Amino acid sequence: QVQLVESGGGLVQAGGSLRLSCAASGRTASSYNMGWFRQAPGKEREFVAGISWSSGSTTYADSLKDRFTISRDNAKNTAYLQMMSLKPEDTAVYYCAASRTTFYGSPGLYSYWGQGTQVTVSS
Repeated sequence: QVQLVESGGGLVQAGGSLRLSCAASGRTASSYNMGWFRQAPGKEREFVAGISWSSGSTTYADSLKDRFTISRDNAKNTAYLQMMSLKPEDTAVYYCAASRTTFYGSPGLYSYWGQGTQVTVSS
């Protein structure tokens, strides 16, 4: 099992930045690929970014690649999402997730999920 806990969300003005953290624990926590997703009210959960456990390779949603950066610190079993130049449309609950097989793709490919952290961007 893997347990995931997000932190770092909050209220920020448009143009500002936030760094989200995802702390992972469990017997195989260091063996999983990690992804970030977000979900706004009334909308589908969407992929934001992913990072491979084995290679450190990263991938991003095309619309977010220029502003968001995913990273991880294996010694701390923690993944991060650095968000820059935030816009009101970035407002959502942000979730981290873990997968044994992929760091791409849809939410259905991820086995474990955190509870989410709220990010609100004011205009």
